[in-house]
Amino acid sequence: MSDRSLRGMRLGAQSMESEAGVEPAPRQRVEYRTEGGEQVFVTFASEAEIPATWVSKSGKEALLVNGHKPDEDNSKPVRTHWDMLLERRSEEELEEILEERLKKIRAARGENV
Repeated sequence: MSDRSLRGMRLGAQSMESEAGVEPAPRQRVEYRTEGGEQVFVTFASEAEIPATWVSKSGKEALLVNGHKPDEDNSKPVRTHWDMLLERRSEEELEEILEERLKKIRAARGENV
């Protein structure tokens, strides 16, 4: 074997760099609390913008401790395609259109109507 080969090392799997002298980025630990009293701790970068609410692992919404309560969003709810369709037609009209289209599709396939 060549004297220049790397023995005992898995190439690509391990780094040859040491962590000496490397400092992690400054961080801050933020506390949130749910209405039930569950505490949630989240670590952010020191320059990060801290959100007023956080969803805990249990799925409950937690509010920032010593923070202000977020303003209620009074904007209009998002309209779905179904909502916009119902603004133009009644459900009875939609049922009739559906039956017509199904008849055309079945006729094109050669199925009995």
